Amino acid sequence: MDAALPLSLPLSLLWLVLLTLGLSRGLQPDRRADSEAPRVVAASRYGSLWPLPQTVKTSDAWLLLPGATFRIADATGSSSGPSCSLLQSAYRRYYRYVFGSSKGPQEGRRGPAGPAVLTELQVSITSADPECDAFPGVTSDESYELTVDQPYAVLRAPKVWGALRGLETFSQLVYEDEFGAKRINCTTISDFPRFAHRGILLDTSRHFLPIKVLLANLETMAMNKFNVFHWHMVDDQSFPYVSRTFPRISQQGAYHPYTHVYTPADVKMVIEFGRLRGIRVVPEFDTPGHTQSWGKGQKDLLTPCYSGDKPSGSFGPVNPILNATYDFMSKFFKEISAVFPDAYVHLGGDEVDFTCWRSNPDVQNFMEQQGFGQDFSKLESFYIQKLLDIVAATQKGYMIWQEVFDNGVKLEADTVIHVWKGNQEQYQSEMANVTSSGFQALLSTPWYLNRISYGQDWRGHYKADPQDFKGTAEQKKLVIGGEACLWGEYVDATNLTPRLWPRASAVAERLWSAEDVTDINDAFNRLSVHRCRMVERGIPAEPLFSSYCPREYQGN
Repeated sequence: MDAALPLSLPLSLLWLVLLTLGLSRGLQPDRRADSEAPRVVAASRYGSLWPLPQTVKTSDAWLLLPGATFRIADATGSSSGPSCSLLQSAYRRYYRYVFGSSKGPQEGRRGPAGPAVLTELQVSITSADPECDAFPGVTSDESYELTVDQPYAVLRAPKVWGALRGLETFSQLVYEDEFGAKRINCTTISDFPRFAHRGILLDTSRHFLPIKVLLANLETMAMNKFNVFHWHMVDDQSFPYVSRTFPRISQQGAYHPYTHVYTPADVKMVIEFGRLRGIRVVPEFDTPGHTQSWGKGQKDLLTPCYSGDKPSGSFGPVNPILNATYDFMSKFFKEISAVFPDAYVHLGGDEVDFTCWRSNPDVQNFMEQQGFGQDFSKLESFYIQKLLDIVAATQKGYMIWQEVFDNGVKLEADTVIHVWKGNQEQYQSEMANVTSSGFQALLSTPWYLNRISYGQDWRGHYKADPQDFKGTAEQKKLVIGGEACLWGEYVDATNLTPRLWPRASAVAERLWSAEDVTDINDAFNRLSVHRCRMVERGIPAEPLFSSYCPREYQGN
């Protein structure tokens, strides 16, 4: 990380140093569950940049941004232009972020740096194909370079994806002076992500999440430079995905067939909204377990459970012994491959309960014919292997939870193993095993944000690192990133966003910034302001600790 000169801050931001944390007379030491010593927020030398770019050089010299005349525009020679709707919409969005909430005058009082004015941010896409109309992927180039100086600022990026990240960084450099005018310090930044896969998992089965909530969180993901929305659409509890091929599944398996479903138009909207922000949408359809809602609208898909020699009336996992099961899966995933443009689909494969399979005499006979004995993990592997072949035939890659790897299923070389189980020692061992076998690994174990506790648990999320395990340099290269997961047992539209943010922001910096960015105190100082910036942009991100924001959340 390059050393940086102190970033000049206006008097109006002295509120930072006045945030007294834990010093309130109403908070008694013997009642505080958070053992961290009280801390006063201080201005970071990096201002409020989040996640921290790879290199930052800034000076005391500042420039005014006149809202009436400032423009974000394509640079001369850029391979993108007015027809690139992705960038044009981003220009409008970030102009609103910078100037939309300004209550002050257009011009501030001239300071000792003189009457310097920044009138334009020029955006230059340097490669022949800017990828304006493409979808982001795991190999998308998100690098950029940003120079803020007179007479104008310049943002250079090989592709539009880097330009999107650079626009967010530019917006974070802007601040208000004591007169309400917008300022920015002369700055040079060179930036790129440490990991290619930086994701958020949201669960829309255990509680239905309205489209408005999903879009708001995609917007917030972009503010934090996340680039993968892992959409855990369906599970035992409900099946809100409206399938054109099998419409009865959502009609019978959703909480409500009209109000609690995602129509094809809804799904298309989420995918495009994400694309415009450089965010991939990776759907998860988890089988053979977690499928009770599937069976309500698809006859004979699930295994009948037995009590003694008679059916009990209940059902277990997907029935792996019927050809009809694989016919269904082939048609279903053919549809999924057409609906979701990403190169990957998440196939789940976790937490399969063998009790029902064990009770079923037809399954027992099949096990005997296959020579599986009483090892039902072999039956699970039999099913998973056939499913993987079906998905591979759609030209999709697949992600799977770690159990599939642990059970020895034959996997394609480009399979992504998603690690989620165990304590720190156990997940580190699993990451080592996965990568030593030559597979790409994705970490989520330390970032299950549905697990909540009193106090600043974001610090633990910040300290976890997906490459922190014993392995070679080649193994570490196989770690493509991680995901913060918010499972939905206790989360719906009323509390999802504040529970997720800014705790997920800690994960965002770990996955974007350089490996040596580990100063928890500096992170606290920057994240406190970043959280207030999200609040100002209309995101109800919860506070880190006792504090206030200059512009508080006003509700919907």
